[in-house]
Amino acid sequence: MRTDDLLQRALNFDFLSAEEGQFLFENAATAELMYVGNRMRQQQVPNQTVTWIIDRNSNTTNVCLANCKFCNFYRRPGHAESYITTIEEYRQKIEETFAFGGEQLLLQGGHHPDLGLAYYCDLFRELKSLYPNLKLHALGPPEVAHITKLEKSTHYEVLKALHEAGLDSLPGAGAEILDDRVRRLISKGKCGAQEWLDIMRAAHQLNITTSATMMFGHIETNRERMEHLVKIREVQSEKPAHAKGFIAFIPWPFQDEDTILKKIKRARNTCTSDEYVRMIAMSRIMLPNVVNIQASWLTVGKQVAQICLHSGANDFGSIMIEENVVSAAGAKFRFTANGIQDAIREAGFTPQLRNQQYEYRDLPTNMKQQELDKLAMIVD
Repeated sequence: MRTDDLLQRALNFDFLSAEEGQFLFENAATAELMYVGNRMRQQQVPNQTVTWIIDRNSNTTNVCLANCKFCNFYRRPGHAESYITTIEEYRQKIEETFAFGGEQLLLQGGHHPDLGLAYYCDLFRELKSLYPNLKLHALGPPEVAHITKLEKSTHYEVLKALHEAGLDSLPGAGAEILDDRVRRLISKGKCGAQEWLDIMRAAHQLNITTSATMMFGHIETNRERMEHLVKIREVQSEKPAHAKGFIAFIPWPFQDEDTILKKIKRARNTCTSDEYVRMIAMSRIMLPNVVNIQASWLTVGKQVAQICLHSGANDFGSIMIEENVVSAAGAKFRFTANGIQDAIREAGFTPQLRNQQYEYRDLPTNMKQQELDKLAMIVD
């Protein structure tokens, strides 16, 4: 294999194999990967616009049986700090989100042994009844797998019921690395790789838009990273013609602060800035059928994320009014609405507010400066 040949094939939007992706990642210069990733981005998103969103990442519950070794957020059933979010708490969070100009709740939680399909359907219906314009980007394949197991049902039927109750889109949570060797070591209590992918297939059959993620930089190999990307690409290729399927891909490095994975498995976040930029470029190269690639400023910071905009990424994600899970493992970066737009402009692009479907939104007129200032935190 030759890197020049593989890079040219990438520019032709060919599907590279996992072996070819690994070779390219390990042998091509960073500048070469950045150039190809950026060229592909310009063809798929042919303008200087970088999108961002205002939403809130809230949690239904912190009770979870999955026992993931990288998670500091969860509590076992019966723990003194365990909770289930109440409707009044949701009302406060949603109304504050609306005041900040957001329209979406990214709603996730744990594998609670007592929260089945009826609970989530009732919750979604009540939230939509109270706030008809609210968008629910909710749950994720591991939670759908857990609910399906509790109900002794099928992924399709569970997703269909959730969709009818108000689910607008399905996050790509819990993908980690889509290889069961890795999953047995870091997230044994979650669904396996095949089930994660099958749930996404079922969502696409129902015309539910989804995203996909990858948490890397722990115990996985470079080949397993590339196989993860190939599996995402394959599912996207299988989607029905009427479906958008995976609307975005978001890779982010493992956050290791005080995690069991770091203590027991001695897995540390060794992902450098250069490696993250290379992974953004490889995401664009290996996923020519996924239009939007998001840079995870929450985990890598402003400057690295800005470089990613010249390496294949076209989206800056959310200002994160609230985020609990990744922050609990050490992610420390924050943006205001003004700050995220300034960062995009500094990188040479035009910021554009979007919704979850990557449709452009006008800046809401109710985004008052004093409300934006409430979100102000230091960006390191």
